Amino acid sequence: MPVSVRTRLRRTPLLVPTISHLIQRMLSTTGESKAVLSVEFIGDRRMRRLNYQYRGIDMTTDVLAFAMREGPGPPSLLLGDVVVSVPQAVRQAAEQGHSIRHELAALLIHGILHLLGYDHERGESEARRMRRKEHAVLQAVRPIPMLIKAGADQSSPQRAAIRKR
Repeated sequence: MPVSVRTRLRRTPLLVPTISHLIQRMLSTTGESKAVLSVEFIGDRRMRRLNYQYRGIDMTTDVLAFAMREGPGPPSLLLGDVVVSVPQAVRQAAEQGHSIRHELAALLIHGILHLLGYDHERGESEARRMRRKEHAVLQAVRPIPMLIKAGADQSSPQRAAIRKR
């Protein structure tokens, strides 16, 4: 089923077809190969606005998920939307000592699992359940391909962080 991937970033050119294929593999691994999903990659300013608008938290975050299957109604193939802040992902990858492709994959999995009803904020037991599922999906989709075009703007701070990995 369709996976829609959009990016609003000019300085970090993402490999959208590769990302779309990776997301489809993630959906297949979770048993949702027919699901319809939208993913958007944005910058910190827009992520901060969305986080404030929908969660009341006035700061950027790494990933937001907007589920379409919550509440009553007939079952739907439409999962919802995942929004990822690429600058935040770059910072987290550098802080945790792993590649940006690993971080982006982990954030995509995290967002998809939220759309599927996993919620680490419901308690420690649910957080452990979600971490186990995140790890299992990440292992299933390895190796993670390159997700950012080679030779992108080398002057941007994001590219500098990416080059270090």
